[in-house]
Amino acid sequence: NGQSFLVLDEQRFAKEILPKYFKHNNMASFVRQLNMYGFRKVVHVDSGIVKLERDGPVEFQHPYFKQGREDLLEHIKRKVSENSVSSSRPEENKIRQEDLSKIISSAQKVQIKQESIESRLSALK
Repeated sequence: NGQSFLVLDEQRFAKEILPKYFKHNNMASFVRQLNMYGFRKVVHVDSGIVKLERDGPVEFQHPYFKQGREDLLEHIKRKVSENSVSSSRPEENKIRQEDLSKIISSAQKVQIKQESIESRLSALK
Protein backbone atom coordinates (compact mmCIF):
# COMPACT_ATOMS: atom_id res chain seq x y z
CA ASN A 1 0.00 0.00 0.00
CA GLY A 2 3.03 2.32 -0.23
CA GLN A 3 3.39 2.66 3.55
CA SER A 4 6.17 0.08 3.99
CA PHE A 5 8.59 -2.17 2.15
CA LEU A 6 8.96 -5.94 2.14
CA VAL A 7 12.00 -8.19 2.03
CA LEU A 8 10.53 -11.32 0.47
CA ASP A 9 13.56 -13.62 0.80
CA GLU A 10 16.02 -12.63 3.55
CA GLN A 11 18.78 -15.04 2.50
CA ARG A 12 18.71 -13.95 -1.13
CA PHE A 13 18.43 -10.28 -0.16
CA ALA A 14 21.47 -10.59 2.13
CA LYS A 15 23.49 -12.47 -0.47
CA GLU A 16 22.62 -10.51 -3.62
CA ILE A 17 21.43 -7.02 -2.63
CA LEU A 18 23.23 -6.00 0.57
CA PRO A 19 26.79 -6.38 -0.83
CA LYS A 20 25.89 -3.97 -3.66
CA TYR A 21 25.19 -1.14 -1.20
CA PHE A 22 26.99 -2.12 2.02
CA LYS A 23 30.35 -3.59 3.00
CA HIS A 24 28.60 -6.67 4.37
CA ASN A 25 25.92 -9.24 3.62
CA ASN A 26 24.59 -9.49 7.17
CA MET A 27 20.80 -9.09 7.45
CA ALA A 28 20.99 -8.42 11.21
CA SER A 29 23.36 -5.50 10.58
CA PHE A 30 21.00 -4.13 7.94
CA VAL A 31 18.07 -4.35 10.37
CA ARG A 32 20.16 -2.54 13.04
CA GLN A 33 20.83 0.24 10.53
CA LEU A 34 17.12 0.47 9.71
CA ASN A 35 16.35 0.76 13.43
CA MET A 36 18.94 3.54 13.83
CA TYR A 37 17.07 5.50 11.17
CA GLY A 38 13.70 4.94 12.83
CA PHE A 39 12.37 2.09 10.69
CA ARG A 40 10.40 -0.53 12.60
CA LYS A 41 9.53 -4.10 11.75
CA VAL A 42 5.81 -4.52 11.15
CA VAL A 43 4.41 -7.31 13.32
CA HIS A 44 1.36 -9.03 11.91
CA VAL A 45 -1.20 -10.30 14.36
CA ASP A 46 -3.77 -12.85 13.20
CA SER A 47 -6.64 -13.54 15.61
CA GLY A 48 -4.61 -12.40 18.62
CA ILE A 49 -1.55 -14.53 17.83
CA VAL A 50 1.71 -12.92 16.70
CA LYS A 51 2.94 -14.61 13.52
CA LEU A 52 6.52 -15.81 13.77
CA GLU A 53 7.39 -16.74 10.21
CA ARG A 54 11.10 -17.40 9.81
CA ASP A 55 11.08 -17.78 6.04
CA GLY A 56 8.21 -15.44 5.23
CA PRO A 57 8.47 -11.84 4.06
CA VAL A 58 9.73 -9.20 6.51
CA GLU A 59 8.05 -5.81 6.44
CA PHE A 60 9.49 -2.47 7.61
CA GLN A 61 7.84 0.92 7.93
CA HIS A 62 8.77 4.51 8.82
CA PRO A 63 6.42 7.49 9.25
CA TYR A 64 8.34 9.41 6.56
CA PHE A 65 8.77 6.52 4.11
CA LYS A 66 5.73 6.83 1.82
CA GLN A 67 5.40 5.83 -1.80
CA GLY A 68 5.53 8.86 -4.10
CA ARG A 69 6.56 11.23 -1.28
CA GLU A 70 10.25 11.86 -1.97
CA ASP A 71 9.85 15.20 -0.13
CA LEU A 72 9.51 13.30 3.17
CA LEU A 73 12.80 11.40 2.80
CA GLU A 74 14.85 14.34 4.13
CA HIS A 75 13.15 13.77 7.52
CA ILE A 76 14.58 10.25 7.83
CA LYS A 77 17.69 10.85 9.91
CA ARG A 78 19.97 8.74 12.01
CA LYS A 79 18.99 8.86 15.66
CA VAL A 80 21.56 10.23 18.09
CA SER A 81 22.48 7.60 20.64
CA GLU A 82 21.71 8.47 24.25
CA ASN A 83 25.22 7.32 25.13
CA SER A 84 26.96 9.70 22.76
CA VAL A 85 27.52 13.37 23.51
CA SER A 86 25.91 15.63 20.95
CA SER A 87 28.52 18.01 19.59
CA SER A 88 26.06 19.98 17.46
CA ARG A 89 24.71 22.06 20.35
CA PRO A 90 26.58 21.46 23.59
CA GLU A 91 24.74 24.33 25.31
CA GLU A 92 21.55 22.25 25.19
CA ASN A 93 23.25 19.55 27.27
CA LYS A 94 24.19 21.93 30.08
CA ILE A 95 21.87 22.34 33.05
CA ARG A 96 21.13 25.99 33.61
CA GLN A 97 22.15 27.28 37.03
CA GLU A 98 18.63 28.47 37.93
CA ASP A 99 17.20 25.05 37.01
CA LEU A 100 19.83 23.39 39.19
CA SER A 101 18.92 25.72 42.08
CA LYS A 102 15.23 24.79 41.72
CA ILE A 103 16.09 21.08 41.73
CA ILE A 104 18.24 21.42 44.86
CA SER A 105 15.54 23.47 46.60
CA SER A 106 12.89 20.87 45.78
CA ALA A 107 15.13 18.07 47.02
CA GLN A 108 15.72 19.94 50.29
CA LYS A 109 11.95 20.41 50.80
CA VAL A 110 11.39 16.69 50.20
CA GLN A 111 14.15 15.85 52.67
CA ILE A 112 12.61 18.13 55.35
CA LYS A 113 9.15 16.56 54.85
CA GLN A 114 10.65 13.07 54.98
CA GLU A 115 12.40 13.87 58.28
CA SER A 116 9.13 15.25 59.67
CA ILE A 117 7.24 12.12 58.64
CA GLU A 118 9.95 9.91 60.16
CA SER A 119 9.80 11.77 63.46
CA ARG A 120 5.99 11.53 63.55
CA LEU A 121 6.21 7.82 62.78
CA SER A 122 8.67 7.36 65.67
CA ALA A 123 6.34 9.25 68.00
CA LEU A 124 3.43 7.04 66.95
CA LYS A 125 5.48 3.88 67.60
